Amino acid sequence: MVPTGTYGSWPSPIDAELAASHDGHPEYVGVIGDEVWWTAPRPAEGGRRALMRRRADGGEESVLPAPWNVRSRVIEYGGQPWAGAQRETGGPLVVFVHFADQRLYAYEPDVPGAEPRPLTPVSAVGGGLRWVDPQLRMDRGAAGEVWCVLEEFTGADPTDVRRVIVAVPLDGSAAGDRAAVRELSDGAHRFVTGPRVSPDGRRAAWIAWDHPRMPWDGTEVILADIDSEDGTFRAPSRLAGGADEAVAQVDWTADGQLLFAGDRSGWWNLYRADPRGETVAASLCSRAEEFGGPLWKIGLRWFHPLDNGLVAVIHGSGTTALGILDPEMGEVVDSAGPWTEWAPTLAVYGSRVVGVAASPRSAYEVMELDTGTGHTRVIGSAHDDPVDPAFYPEPQIRVFTGPDGRDTHAHIYPPHNPGHIAPADELPPYVIWAHGGPTGRAPLVLDLEIAYFTSRGIGVAEVNYGGSAGYGREYRDRLREQWGVVDVEDCAAVAVALAEEGTADPRRLAIRGGSAGGWTAAASLAATDVYACGTVMYPILDLAAWATGETHDFESRYLESLVGPLAAYADRYRDRSPAHQAERITAPFLLLQGLDDVICPPVQCERFLERMAGRGIPHAYIAFEGEGHGFRRAETVARALEAELSLYAQAFGIDRDDVPRLELAK
Repeated sequence: MVPTGTYGSWPSPIDAELAASHDGHPEYVGVIGDEVWWTAPRPAEGGRRALMRRRADGGEESVLPAPWNVRSRVIEYGGQPWAGAQRETGGPLVVFVHFADQRLYAYEPDVPGAEPRPLTPVSAVGGGLRWVDPQLRMDRGAAGEVWCVLEEFTGADPTDVRRVIVAVPLDGSAAGDRAAVRELSDGAHRFVTGPRVSPDGRRAAWIAWDHPRMPWDGTEVILADIDSEDGTFRAPSRLAGGADEAVAQVDWTADGQLLFAGDRSGWWNLYRADPRGETVAASLCSRAEEFGGPLWKIGLRWFHPLDNGLVAVIHGSGTTALGILDPEMGEVVDSAGPWTEWAPTLAVYGSRVVGVAASPRSAYEVMELDTGTGHTRVIGSAHDDPVDPAFYPEPQIRVFTGPDGRDTHAHIYPPHNPGHIAPADELPPYVIWAHGGPTGRAPLVLDLEIAYFTSRGIGVAEVNYGGSAGYGREYRDRLREQWGVVDVEDCAAVAVALAEEGTADPRRLAIRGGSAGGWTAAASLAATDVYACGTVMYPILDLAAWATGETHDFESRYLESLVGPLAAYADRYRDRSPAHQAERITAPFLLLQGLDDVICPPVQCERFLERMAGRGIPHAYIAFEGEGHGFRRAETVARALEAELSLYAQAFGIDRDDVPRLELAK
């Protein structure tokens, strides 16, 4: 007989250390010769990103030992941090960004005794010199060049920065001399992606945008001639995009046509232009689906042309699939398999497509699709069940009705443990998870942090509130000037609906989130009485301060669309900020923060806690040294999970002695 125990009290083999050890997922796939390469997380190694390769014999190995950390900090969220090519003399050449100093390095791993050698200098000005989205141009100069984006700080303030497309010589002559880095673009835009070069080498295309727009508001496709002598970009002109069209990616086909993913129809669909940019065809596959996404990192890929004229595409609404698009027929054939999420990274070699995918029963893995046979297989970072899969939750895709009758999308993960059941007359506690961004979304994938709670008898509801990506531009635009309203209302609507339908205990509801989700969690505690407690991680808490210098350049004008211009709506900034509405918070909360966070700095938490002091509301604040925006170290993730569980146990009246008791101050 299955033992009976109250919800939240069940024992589980998924402990905090286990969940933390599986945090993060592979990214940035690429191909060198006939080898597939990618980056992978190493939570137990200080949270670094390792560069991996799949050898010809099918095995995989880490190319660089610790402490090498392949990760860029351009726009703080980074982007494509490496590129590679096969040397004519044999063996791969790799260029990569090392996180610690943000320098660009070159490395030939198959050369005996070789070590990474720096290609770029260090600058002590502001945030220094940073590089992203590299591409090797072996046809340029005696030794070749790296074409990439340079982010250069010109002063001490976060907004004292410029970005430009540059050429870095592979001979190392720029390692100590900034002047040896050649600028290819004119620096006319504040934000740029790396260039995509036409097959004949004569033209370059890239994406650019300016404040106050974010890249999902409006971007431009810039097309320019490449000077045959010095490689600089001549006569740049706008091909597509603008203030009301967000282009997420641009790339060339083998026959010199230009493809781009734009949302002019209200959905990110694919379009084709001629090599001179004089005509743009209708959508290659007009669907109420996304063939692109929010460009939070430089160099993301949702499509990749094949040499035979077909195009590999990641597409969908809510969930995503990998398909092969025939541009002439306008038809997509999806790869078979259980995967519900394909990360925005693709590579192609021959008739094979490489990507990264996950499902509700498997973590992210490196996948290969053979377009000739239609067969998809795992080739790297293979999922290995660390516990019996019977402990994984079974998600439900739900659509709830929010205020004004609007649809609100959510993934519901009921409590589940094969070894325990709850009393028939008891309803389970639920935690509402608000994702970050806020222009982002919660993917439908296996997450051991969710399983950590559901296997103990605490349900989880991930809410893709209005403003989330993946459901078209109209859904994204619901959050325009409504941040702190629509997101709060939609999360509350899901929580209340779960209670009213008898799925969740209305007295044991919580909310949690990180970054923008941390804002939503804190704002929800201040604006509603729905929740018994909340977990707030590396949040925005004071809108006016965040908009006037307490964040980085990339998001420094984000609030103009999310809230409105500060000069016109100062009252709105104050009235929605938890830091200014602390007296409204009556529920216990846990506040988690990285001390190295430059996106949502610790000062926001400190100011908020000063206003909470002496109010008698139980709360805890844990700050982690060496952590930035989002936790990466295994020990940090584990401690944060245990503290969160302890908060819920205390707030929900659950007896647990298997995690350290979180001390709540008043």
